Amino acid sequence: MSRRRFCATLALCGLAPHAFAAALAGEGPTLRIGLTPVFLDDQSTFLEAWRVYLTERLQRPVVFVQRGSYREIVDLLSQDQLDAAWLCGSPFVRHERRLRLLAVPLFHGKPLYRSYLIVPAGDTATKSLLDLRGKVFAYSDPDSNSGFLYTQFALAQLRERSETFFSRTFYTWSHRKVVDAVAVELAQGGAVDGYVWETLQRSHPQLTARTRVVAHSPEFGFPPFVARATLSGGDFAALRQALIDMRGNDEGRKLLRQLNLDGFTPGERKLFDGIARMVKDVANRP
Repeated sequence: MSRRRFCATLALCGLAPHAFAAALAGEGPTLRIGLTPVFLDDQSTFLEAWRVYLTERLQRPVVFVQRGSYREIVDLLSQDQLDAAWLCGSPFVRHERRLRLLAVPLFHGKPLYRSYLIVPAGDTATKSLLDLRGKVFAYSDPDSNSGFLYTQFALAQLRERSETFFSRTFYTWSHRKVVDAVAVELAQGGAVDGYVWETLQRSHPQLTARTRVVAHSPEFGFPPFVARATLSGGDFAALRQALIDMRGNDEGRKLLRQLNLDGFTPGERKLFDGIARMVKDVANRP
């Protein structure tokens, strides 16, 4: 097949021909990176720029594979249909026998973040989670630490359960959509990734102004990049270095600014010890 016909075929499949520049040069198989929904407005444009950046640095084709939940991403990693993914601390510690910690983002200079409890801005009476008894509450994903697990843990400390404490709960499958739901008072409260809320406050202050942060969790390990356990050592090291090197060049720093991150670090498993303790505590409660 000619190069022109090959590129035309890729275009019909919805794939940019230059994404396969490395493949055309015979430089190895495609590296598949999984993602769940993020909060960027022009997500497709950003992801294309990031994909091209990683393709050039790794000298092999890179594709992002998006799914609607952490569970779907973990399943694909377990089936070797993904090589790496930007996950969350909760599914990482639950499935770490099948995963390897690849890199951890740096937010405000640290590989840490918090869960935020938010309510509509007009609600000036709510002072804590206890004040939301009998209300409608929004979660992001049942496998999210900041968007689900921490609230379950906090309720357990109060000897309460989500299913009886709130009048109704629902999943939005996106931290951004938790903020949306609380802003329009579809929910009277919500659990959200503090990094996402802070980033939206910078990019969409008119949205976060319609919500109010009531409480912050302790700090936890930031949602990490992980790799499937069967990924080769060479591929693992190359992808880790490509992420860490982003803050060392203009293109990488531009992408990091769009993500509202300072960079990536290799990270350590102990960053996620607090999440692992909560997973165990919630699982063992009567």
